[in-house]
Amino acid sequence: MIGLISATAAGAAARDRLAAAWPGRVRVYDGPVGDSVRAAFAECGQLVCFLATGAVVRLVAPLLGDKESDPGVVCVDEGGRFAVSLVGGHAGGANELALEVGELLGAQPVVTTATDAVGVPGLDTLGLPVEGDVAGVARAVLDGEAVELDLEVGWPLPALPSNVRRRPALDAVPTPSPTPRSGPAIHVTDRLLDTDRPHDTDGSLDTDRLPEAGEARVVLRPPSLVVGVGASKGAPVDEILDLVRRTLHDAGLSPQSLGELATVDAKADEPGVVEAAGRLGVPLVTYSAEELAAVEVPNPSDAPLAAVGTPSVAEAAALVRGGELLVPKRKSERADGRPAMATCAVVRRPARGRLAVVGLGPGARDLLTPRARAELRRASVLVGLDQYVDQIRDLLRPGTRILESGLGAEEERARTAVEEARKGQAVALIGSGDAGVYAMASPALAEASDDIDVIGVPGVTAALAAAAILGAPLGHDHVSISLSDLHTPWEVIERRVRAAAEADIVVTFYNPRSRGRDWQLPKALSILAEHREPTTPVGVVRNASRPDGTSRLTTLASLDPATVDMMTVVTVGNTATREIAGRMVTPRGYRWQENPEGAR
Repeated sequence: MIGLISATAAGAAARDRLAAAWPGRVRVYDGPVGDSVRAAFAECGQLVCFLATGAVVRLVAPLLGDKESDPGVVCVDEGGRFAVSLVGGHAGGANELALEVGELLGAQPVVTTATDAVGVPGLDTLGLPVEGDVAGVARAVLDGEAVELDLEVGWPLPALPSNVRRRPALDAVPTPSPTPRSGPAIHVTDRLLDTDRPHDTDGSLDTDRLPEAGEARVVLRPPSLVVGVGASKGAPVDEILDLVRRTLHDAGLSPQSLGELATVDAKADEPGVVEAAGRLGVPLVTYSAEELAAVEVPNPSDAPLAAVGTPSVAEAAALVRGGELLVPKRKSERADGRPAMATCAVVRRPARGRLAVVGLGPGARDLLTPRARAELRRASVLVGLDQYVDQIRDLLRPGTRILESGLGAEEERARTAVEEARKGQAVALIGSGDAGVYAMASPALAEASDDIDVIGVPGVTAALAAAAILGAPLGHDHVSISLSDLHTPWEVIERRVRAAAEADIVVTFYNPRSRGRDWQLPKALSILAEHREPTTPVGVVRNASRPDGTSRLTTLASLDPATVDMMTVVTVGNTATREIAGRMVTPRGYRWQENPEGAR
């Protein structure tokens, strides 16, 4: 919940705009400002204060506890010009909230967190549990010190600066509790580190005994562990929890890296299992007995086969989606000596790389979506056409590895992006417009399999950008057709153009003409002319939305194909399309007034 506090009419007006835009997310606090701030600080996860920064500082200072638990506080000035992230930039989410508030109110977000200011990801913003000296390691990263990155468990991290160097792979399988090397380091692991250091009861490092800043270390805990659980009817939750926690601890594994509990469908509603997952803070995932019975396990048993129809629950549920069996089936121990009511097994699943296929839009920076920006900054590897890379190079984080190539290498770029994702990287594959429209999504997904995560990021297409410039030519049914016969035989393209012509559908032509392909557009126009009047409006837009963009409105009979190139989108209206006040308009319905004012 976001608490909103204001003191003046101007602040209340801006406050009400947020309240209207975010129903269900906010709570408005009225009354004396001091009382409101204190109440909101205790009751809400975030605050937006429409007050002077100094006043907010004085009000919240006595309330501050620690950066991990304090709510994020954003301060907005009376004029609504600035949204300042004041407290809890990372853990409290104030930095992101300042961006949201700024976008909604038209205010300039002010974020002074050191990592954000220089484009380096905060170690506590990666979505992973983090332990250790976050401030010390962040300081070393920002100061350019050599920082070791120990990716014992691979995970798709965003780009890190060049002074963060990956630790060479160990020659042998690491011991259960390796001793980290000296110096600043980032460890990505699901195992407990340094057996000579005490651990809390939940398995996390005792951060009070971490080294000084010169040897600062941070441990990131990816959710790489799956615990399969079998349970008898009525198994107590405490017995299940004790088994899971002891098993992880004895194996030198951190409960912070527990990603899920898994079991058979028949136990989906078993109270002890359900409550155990809830208290551990992880999802409970279930599988059918048939799925589990097909999994090869080292310790099958007749008991679960008779009870639920599979010779293994704990091991099979942990292994069903693949991975390395770290702890075979283990039974719980009961103080009263009675038979165990729970079993568990632990599997480390391999890291899944992440491939974001990102549409950059038609070229104008303000048409690049916020989601696309976020994915570009999330990537450690960027793959794209060189001219598209140049468009967004300034948005990338320091240390992003850029793999760029020229025209005609689409399949190679798709293969490269998928290969990098399979290495466990966070990859962004970019294309113009929408990545799924005559762009990179299709070849990439043809290469990809279910061993990586694929995220599609939509973008504004050239057809839509051109239509907005022309007026409303796509107001009714429309189709886009590429006239390039490099990948599609002309006979197929011609058949599609003819079908669109006969169906009286508005047509947008992509790739209409190049120096080596100068006859396809005239041919396509002649096909349309068999079914449409010579006066049918035609919109011609080159470099839509870019500074050097041009547009003009002509007719089917007057269009000179020689004036069109590969940077141009040609939109041909249907029989209802009209030019009105210099704009191309296709009515939403076909009930068109005869001779409407301003139409021709």
